[in-house]
Formats: sequence, structure tokens, C-alpha cells
Amino acid sequence: MKRLVTKQTKQPGSTMSTAGFTLVESMVALVVLSIGISGTIGMCEWAQRGLQRGAMTTTALALAESCLEGKRSLPWDQLLADDLDQNGTLESLMHDDGLLGDETNGDGIFTGSLTRSNIRLSWTVELNRGGQLGSASLATIEARASFTTLGGQTREVRLRTIRANPRATGSMVLS
Repeated sequence: MKRLVTKQTKQPGSTMSTAGFTLVESMVALVVLSIGISGTIGMCEWAQRGLQRGAMTTTALALAESCLEGKRSLPWDQLLADDLDQNGTLESLMHDDGLLGDETNGDGIFTGSLTRSNIRLSWTVELNRGGQLGSASLATIEARASFTTLGGQTREVRLRTIRANPRATGSMVLS
């Protein structure tokens, strides 16, 4: 029994096909894949920061609006009282004493604050005409909600409204 052994030789102009990939081709493909994956991970982190910032902004806006609406719904003589836990009972009074966020003592700007859901909520009531509730005809109410994002940036939502004293409306000039 004789075996025939044929020798394959590459003839000019013909191409030999090889099955599989070379080591260099595999390494290039791996580098391209890793660049794509790292870009995808970066986009996911960017999207997460954006979603967190949006959720925190929405919560901050809701807290500031709730604070403003709470102040607008109170009778004028209770404008400087606060219902901090929103149970219907007024627990604290705002002060114009230069302490705890109130910048200046006796400036007619009353300040209150609290922290809820990692959001610092502070509000001020500024009375015209010397800062006495009974003699004031207008009150400017401002609510500020500030928070820190995952990226370390501090953001703030600020809302303001003006409220008139119902006893002063129509009877004297508002100033």
C-alpha cells in the first residue's frame, strides 16, 4: 500500500485561505471592544448623574412650592408660624434674631429652615414698614431649596411670592 503525498505550493496570483484569526487581529478586536465598553460605561454614569439631578430638582421644587403654599394658606396673623412636620399643628415661630440662617438681627426678614431628603429648605418672610406683622401691608415670601448632586455641584431652586395683608388692602396705600 503506497500513499501519495502531495505538496501544496503557493502559486503566483493565488491566495491561500486560512481558517481563524491571527493573534494580532484578535488583540486589535479586543482593544476596539474595550474602548466601546468604556464609552458605554461613561455614558451610563453621565445618565445616572443627570437622572439624579433631575429627581433632586423636582423634589426641591416640590418642597419649595409646598412651603410657599403653606405660608399663603395661613391667616395673616399666623404668617410667622410654621408647621414643620405638616401635621396641621404650628410648632415653631420664625425669628428675626440673626441666628440659624437669619443674616441680620432686626432687619425685618424672618427666617426658618429645615433639611428633608438631603435637601436644605429655607424660607424667609420679609415685611414692609419696619418688620412688624400688625403694621405691615405686604409680605414677600421666598423659599429656597438647595442640594448637592452626585458630581459635587450645589444646586438651588428659589421661588418668591408677595402676599398682601387683608386688613390693609383697599384701606391704605401699599408701599
